[in-house]
Amino acid sequence: MNIALILSGGTGTRLGSDIPKQYLEVAGRPVISFSLERLSCHNKIDAIWIVAEPVWQEQIIKWLPKYDPNKKFQGFSLPGANRQLSIFHGLEDMTAYAEASDHVLIHDAARPLLSEGLITSCLEALQGHDGVLPVLPMKDTIYASTDGKSISSLLDRSQVFAGQAPEGFCFGKYYAANKCLMPEAILKINGSTEPAVMAGMDIAMIPGDENNFKITTRGDLERFQEMVI
Repeated sequence: MNIALILSGGTGTRLGSDIPKQYLEVAGRPVISFSLERLSCHNKIDAIWIVAEPVWQEQIIKWLPKYDPNKKFQGFSLPGANRQLSIFHGLEDMTAYAEASDHVLIHDAARPLLSEGLITSCLEALQGHDGVLPVLPMKDTIYASTDGKSISSLLDRSQVFAGQAPEGFCFGKYYAANKCLMPEAILKINGSTEPAVMAGMDIAMIPGDENNFKITTRGDLERFQEMVI
């Protein structure tokens, strides 16, 4: 079984809006609806789980008939203190019906331009690997700085990649990798694939999608609006 875990618990403070970015309306529909509908309509996704604040769960339920046409939604989990703890909450709740051999795809509600092709590529790459991470090559010259004020070193950009979502994992192994970081170490995790790497899981990299950007700033939102309106 392939389960999609949509992370929709962010507050969107960097966007400067009273409404979290994933619930803002663009082209007459909430941002979260774009990836929700794409996952619902993909024939290889069997179930969908959503991490969301209780205040938004009722609204999401109202959107489901329109944006989850194949009725794959299974339930909600509560957000945690950081992104990784939100993921763990979702994984833990999903153990009620998920098998260790199942696959989980973790996606951000604020990445609305998820393509059918990228979902398929992730699922295909999971065959024979413990996990998969879509990445983009770095185009600019990359520098390291220890203090944020002066250059410490020049990095080889051929060895540096920008990670995207959805990140896919073997459910049982990934759940165990996160569980062993509870309760403190998980709060220091910055990327979803980090616990898998720490646990020695075999993670494949696949080409990402330039359009699969995350809405973080006002400029990102305006870019998305221009692409869909």
